[in-house]
Amino acid sequence: MVYPAMLSAIAMRRQKWFEFHDHRLYPGFLRDLVTDALEAIWNYTNSYRVIVPRLRAAMEDAGTHQIVDLCSGGGGPWIHLQEQFESAENYPINVALTDKYPNEKALAQSGLSLGLEFYSAPVDAREIPVGLNGFRTIFSTFHHFNPVAARAILADAVERRQGIAIFEAAKRSFRTMLATSMVPLLSWRVTPGIRPFRWSRILWTYLLPVVPFTLFVDGVLSSLRAYSLEDLRELTEGLGGGEYQWEIGEQGGGRIGITYLIGKPLRSIAPDEHLVSAALADR
Repeated sequence: MVYPAMLSAIAMRRQKWFEFHDHRLYPGFLRDLVTDALEAIWNYTNSYRVIVPRLRAAMEDAGTHQIVDLCSGGGGPWIHLQEQFESAENYPINVALTDKYPNEKALAQSGLSLGLEFYSAPVDAREIPVGLNGFRTIFSTFHHFNPVAARAILADAVERRQGIAIFEAAKRSFRTMLATSMVPLLSWRVTPGIRPFRWSRILWTYLLPVVPFTLFVDGVLSSLRAYSLEDLRELTEGLGGGEYQWEIGEQGGGRIGITYLIGKPLRSIAPDEHLVSAALADR
């Protein structure tokens, strides 16, 4: 097997860091404030809107309208994306939000206001509960997983014949890390509009700017840990064979390019479809 050597090579190209708010010792109430701010920034910039047509096409090919969003934090970009699916794409979807450290208040708020489902129980992206089916999505957090865990996430989607889409704004580039310097300013801009209002949010964002500092540092670390297109090709090597299809690339059209990895099971042809195909061939 060449896979252990391949995964080791990927690990050597990436920087092995951890992000503050992702660490188990980071205070939970601060983690919730950080994920709230991240969600607000995503919604303010709407950076992931450019991937909607590509994701819709993959879901249509896979024959599903159900999304299982992993590592959702406070809701991620789905507040706007669901609206775009239903309006611009005319493709209504159901979205289930999950996270290993669920921000229950934010997820509940998203669910109540938008009709999104959320799971209050922790869901590890590496161990999806049986019965939680749908096209899996991961926004801006795939780099949190080391190569072994990342490949396991992809392999599980293949084994259970579920589609999976990875989208990342972070890249190992100077331009991306330079753009990260704007994140604290964005957090100060969007914080007054985050609901529900909390005095603790004001304290830890403006008076003691722990939240903006965490966002800035974690943004730089995210860029250093991001998977390149080459890394993603190696991670998917040999997964699925002829029963699964992978698409890897970078989607432009917004303020920053979005790296994507999309996998989808190839639907088998039903017996009656075989008959129709044969009949057409005989004409």
